[in-house]
Amino acid sequence: MRKAESEAFGAIVANTFEELESEYIKEYKKAIGKGVWCVGPVALCNKDYADKVERGNKLVSADENEYYLKWLDSKEPGSVIYVCLGSQSCPATLQLIELALALEASNRPFIWVLRNASEESQKWILEEKFEERIKDRGLLIRSWAPQVLILSHPSIGAFLTHCGGNSMVEGMTAGVPMLTWPVFSDTFRNEKLIVNVIKMGVRVGVEKPVFLGEDEDEHRVQVKKDEIKRAIEKLMSGGEEGKEMRKRAKELGEMAERAVEEGGSSYLNVTLFIQDVMAEQARLAGMQLMKKF
Repeated sequence: MRKAESEAFGAIVANTFEELESEYIKEYKKAIGKGVWCVGPVALCNKDYADKVERGNKLVSADENEYYLKWLDSKEPGSVIYVCLGSQSCPATLQLIELALALEASNRPFIWVLRNASEESQKWILEEKFEERIKDRGLLIRSWAPQVLILSHPSIGAFLTHCGGNSMVEGMTAGVPMLTWPVFSDTFRNEKLIVNVIKMGVRVGVEKPVFLGEDEDEHRVQVKKDEIKRAIEKLMSGGEEGKEMRKRAKELGEMAERAVEEGGSSYLNVTLFIQDVMAEQARLAGMQLMKKF
């Protein structure tokens, strides 16, 4: 990555917007000695329904997407917890059970994406009839989910996320407050941005990273049911702290919208970036022409 940064033309293009992390962008520019074009959130560049669907996965059927939307339509605004811990990880079985029991005990509607659940986890769900127990207010998705489409629905009130870069930006863009469950690498830094800097999220309580390819130890439980439930209540209850985080998330979503609109910071950066690329192409073409003489 460092090599790519050093060899890149002129500047770095980033999927963020200046108003979100202006101080960090300034420091990044100093560190790399180049400009940084903030052109995001790119998720807002096309608000077309079909585009939102395809950002999940083109293999998800239209019937499935319609089913998800109808399910969401049946819920109260801001009432649903959307749970997705990334495409490359899933909690160990005993930890997954704690999360499942916490979601059930919260008495709130939820959508849970379980693409990578182990055979043992799926066995527990089946044997304990978990899906049957929560069928009136819980929806388990075992395939790829149209995340942008789901997050943009007004019934979504919280996003329980692994804090991956794309998921973090998509949650912010949708104006949805977050429950943070970092997994590895930069997700712990992203959690600090969400909770401590932007102040639009609540830590669930995960302390240790899980590295790809590592034996996850099926008996390891980092966060118990009651801790998870407490984080959910802190964010979604009528308390002042939760209200403030929801307000902050909404404001951030509106700020992101303005950034990509005509005249916004990201809109202007895209324009300037295109102008710079065209100028560089003209310069290189001129150099090639001079070599011929």
